[in-house]
Amino acid sequence: MDSKNTTKIGLFQLVMLTLGSLIGSGWLFGSWEATKIAGPAAIISWVIGGVVIAAIAYDYVEIGAMFPEAGGMSRYAQYSHGPLLGFIASWANWISLITLIPIEAVAAVQYMSSWPWSWANWTHAFLKNGAITTSGLMVVFVFILVFTLLNFWSVKLLTSFTSLISILKIGVPALTIIMLTVSGFYPQNYGHSIHEFMPYGSAPIFAATSAAGIIFSFNAFQTVINMGSEIKKSRKNIGRGIFISLLISGIIYILLQSTYITSMKPSTLASTGWSGFDFNSPFADLAIMLGIRWLSVLLYMDAFVSPVGTGVSFAASTGRALYAMESNQHIPSFIGKINQKYGIPRVAMIVNLVLSMLMVSVFRSWSTLATVISTSTLIAYLTGPVTAVAFRKLAPNFKRPVKLKNLGWMAPLSFVLASLAIYWAMWPTTVEVILVILIGLPFYFYYEYRAGYVDTRKAFYSSMWMIIYLIFISIMSYIGSTEFNGINWIHYPWDFVVIALASLAFYYWGIKTAHVFPDFYQAKKLNDTVKMNDDD
Repeated sequence: MDSKNTTKIGLFQLVMLTLGSLIGSGWLFGSWEATKIAGPAAIISWVIGGVVIAAIAYDYVEIGAMFPEAGGMSRYAQYSHGPLLGFIASWANWISLITLIPIEAVAAVQYMSSWPWSWANWTHAFLKNGAITTSGLMVVFVFILVFTLLNFWSVKLLTSFTSLISILKIGVPALTIIMLTVSGFYPQNYGHSIHEFMPYGSAPIFAATSAAGIIFSFNAFQTVINMGSEIKKSRKNIGRGIFISLLISGIIYILLQSTYITSMKPSTLASTGWSGFDFNSPFADLAIMLGIRWLSVLLYMDAFVSPVGTGVSFAASTGRALYAMESNQHIPSFIGKINQKYGIPRVAMIVNLVLSMLMVSVFRSWSTLATVISTSTLIAYLTGPVTAVAFRKLAPNFKRPVKLKNLGWMAPLSFVLASLAIYWAMWPTTVEVILVILIGLPFYFYYEYRAGYVDTRKAFYSSMWMIIYLIFISIMSYIGSTEFNGINWIHYPWDFVVIALASLAFYYWGIKTAHVFPDFYQAKKLNDTVKMNDDD
């Protein structure tokens, strides 16, 4: 997807772009939602969520540097396991990305609907019973259109916009932490015993990572991977971009969660409990409660800015992901058309624009959209550790600008953590997302039919581990503990043990079934272009 007019992205711009994706509606909703579920122990949920995503991201640093291409995360599984696994992974990843665009638009409109000023009364009709109304939906459509247009001409315009907006998105949370702490600091809210710290038990700590949008909040590290060939000095900057962005956002999220916990007046907390706070705009409402009205105004404005920045960033990633899917030759070829002047997949962006509008027309609440995102993303991520290790066996002589020293134990660990996080999303989310993935399979088999079913059986064999895995995790969600919406055939925490052990078996099965397909030779050609020294 390179062109002479494509502007390469430096490390600072890359970090700003990724932070623009990471710090979106999650920080506005996450602390409140997590505390409702887990009480003060929600702060542990943010640490767990960050560790899960960081472990997964670790695997992608090696393969991202080996194959620096736009939309790369939609391609890697196909290189190692053939077209069927590649399709499942890229379809699941694309579903999550295409849902991220409308969820940020919904977040912006939802906060607009609670603007407290008399001149803004007309915005109150945008939301009813937690769902976007028809009038609100029209505003959501406008946001999605703006997200797309800001990516439509050049990468330079994208990075100029997101670098500016990302600075604001870091500054406002930092100011919120300072002002709320100065105005009200009650560390005793953490409790004086384990029971007070974990009022609802230990299981909700894990449940909050998915149900409160914590995994969703850390998800955007793949922005770096999907911009692959557009990054300056990709050998060093892919890994640096991911981990600097995750570190900064992780610190911000944990501090915000702590601030939310310690800013509550103990007298108010005693009367309502952690689950009793019914906020529409959590931090803005908290600022009003503490008498900092100017901060509430700023937060209402940032509740508009943060989702916009994230939506713009993901409009870029989603276009590149769909472009990469077309190169797998299992969706219509016109989708992969690149604008020669700007080097951008404009047709893919238009397709995503239309489908994002369709998605939000059906699923009109933030929580419903977040449910789809977290699980579909994690299913796509499962292929990362398997592919990274499989390539060391399939292609030991490929260029590896970054060769991870700890991949041998980090890859299985990240696979297990991703599996647990899928389980934490709770029944029936797993089955719902798997059904969404199955909707894409007719496309795959139609194009296999047109191609004469070349290597179809071999591809099915190489993908069997994932297919059986999806069945297994669905069954586990149903028969698992009541803490995670199961029927309690397997009690907590033994459900974690079963999933961890079974996941390791699926992980090693996946590595064993990697094979050389025609796509492997495309990967070889791409890898031949990699420079072992600093590029650009």
